[in-house]
Amino acid sequence: MSDVLEVRDLRLRFRGYSGTSEVLHGISLNIRAGERVALVGESGSGKSVTARIVLGLLQELPSAQVDGGLFFEGEDLNRLSRRQWRALRGTSISMIFQDPTSSLNPVFTIGTQFAEVLRRRDPRLSREAADERAGTLLQSVSIHDHARVLGAYPFQLSGGMNQRVVIAMALANHPSLLIADEPGTALDVTVQAQTLKLMHELVERSGTAVLFISHNLGVVREFADRVFVIYRGRIVEQGPTPAIFEDPGHAYTRALMAAVPRITGGGLPELSDSESAFLEPMVVHEGDTA
Repeated sequence: MSDVLEVRDLRLRFRGYSGTSEVLHGISLNIRAGERVALVGESGSGKSVTARIVLGLLQELPSAQVDGGLFFEGEDLNRLSRRQWRALRGTSISMIFQDPTSSLNPVFTIGTQFAEVLRRRDPRLSREAADERAGTLLQSVSIHDHARVLGAYPFQLSGGMNQRVVIAMALANHPSLLIADEPGTALDVTVQAQTLKLMHELVERSGTAVLFISHNLGVVREFADRVFVIYRGRIVEQGPTPAIFEDPGHAYTRALMAAVPRITGGGLPELSDSESAFLEPMVVHEGDTA
């Protein structure tokens, strides 16, 4: 099975007034066609910046210095112009951001925004045809009153409804790769579970490869085929999901698992000194967004 995405020795530095800060220290990962791969780590570990590099967003910042190999369906992304990058986004590569409401424009209706997404692939698509296609896509995410939703503004819909809209938009142009950055984080756990289950079914049906970014190990265990664990800009462990959860090899992975809240039992399991050392940075970086 061929790789949809291959990242080789990815490095990221930011130039500032006081010098250069290195954020990623040689990230390497791959995603095969139809595969669901999770990138797991605490806030500030480098998950989201990795996704934004794959989308070609950070390369546009004058303060960012990106090095390493990026290959999408065998094509060297580093050779693309900005115009070619933009042509990929929303068509062959789509992304679901953390907060569904803030990722939609509040001053345009859902129908107007859906039409713009569909015209990324088919610029001559009429509004009537766009609404018809959008209605079919909304039905696929269990939104049956699609006429009302297409005429509504994002603030008139619930967070769960906006999340379903965003998922439908992300899959509208049949992307080869879907990047899901903490989808459902802003939702309550019940709605989050429903939308993630829905996304799982849709990507499985369409054969879309997924880079799933999360710190929620419970969701990752159910969703992902393989897991890459990232800590302070380095991949510290990788492997098939069952193997990672049944026998984690790195102390940081064990610390992540120990930090998962449990309904029963007397608090955290007993950790070794090396595993406990990873828990303190998880609090320090909690306010970061990377």
